Amino acid sequence: MEGDGRMEVGLAWLLRAAWIAGTLPILVASIPSSRLSPVHGVLSGFASRGKTLQSSSQKLTVPQSFFSHFYLVAVVWTTILLLATWYYAYKMAPLDSVSLDYSTIASHLTGGSHILSLHKSRSTSAQHRYRVWRPVFLLLLMELHVMRRLYETLYVFNYSSSARMHIFGYLTGLFFYIAAPLSLCTCCAVEVFNFTADQVAEINVEGRDLLSITGSDWWGYVKPITKLGWFEWIGAAIFIWGWVHQCRCHAILGSIRKERTGEYRIPHGDWFELVSSPHYLAEMVIYAGLLVASGAADFTIWLLFVFVVFISSSTPQSILLRYINQPHPHILLLFEPILGFTW
Repeated sequence: MEGDGRMEVGLAWLLRAAWIAGTLPILVASIPSSRLSPVHGVLSGFASRGKTLQSSSQKLTVPQSFFSHFYLVAVVWTTILLLATWYYAYKMAPLDSVSLDYSTIASHLTGGSHILSLHKSRSTSAQHRYRVWRPVFLLLLMELHVMRRLYETLYVFNYSSSARMHIFGYLTGLFFYIAAPLSLCTCCAVEVFNFTADQVAEINVEGRDLLSITGSDWWGYVKPITKLGWFEWIGAAIFIWGWVHQCRCHAILGSIRKERTGEYRIPHGDWFELVSSPHYLAEMVIYAGLLVASGAADFTIWLLFVFVVFISSSTPQSILLRYINQPHPHILLLFEPILGFTW
């Protein structure tokens, strides 16, 4: 148990260091100083894609259609984390009973596993139970987000076969969608991993089938989520608000791309009547919702949110050139990100 605690802390600080390392260069590049212009130039070059990518900079590039890789990875990874965390919460941190699942206890006490003895004392406290179920709720919201983004990448946006993006932006996107879901469940990720590994061992050694392990009490898996607090549901409402508007804005952008006029047009409708890049504003609203739903007490999730805000509020000059000569009634290019695409 002590070892698990140390690993939990180590994982949390590793993720925090990664978010800080990702945010600091953007923060430095945003400082209005001519001495820092080379930094901004390098970051803008790494972030370039499509028509913002200089022809001389296409050596380290991949097709822009590789955006779908981000969301394929995100859907698979988030689903794995969600199912594993949900099962762990159901078995080890029930909210509708004082005692743990009796079949689980019997299995572990008869030598089926050593994990129960490591977690029993923590799982029996109400505070720890809510602490375990909260990541389940956050991962559910994240799953909803990345599944929609995968659908949009495949069926809404129409990427040109000649469009490219820098390999650095591609790798950054892959990192983001591995680290972000993990950041939402850092508080119990090590426990979940150990417990899941133990359950897999039981299947292999004892020959138990998956249904006997997971059980068929589907309402028992859902009911604890309905018992979560106001923070979670207010955060979910904020998340859905941003999610719906981003969906609408992406549909508008997708319809413009399909026209293939060869020119940039000012989009209209929904939040485009307020700001120039509302899909990035919506991205910040989405992650603000996740932050509120987490209880706003997890430093790792705070750093994830700060990273998204900085990514979504920087404005490279290469993107400004798209609209500089066009009449623009909105707040000028508010929330156009330095990495040039929505996370």
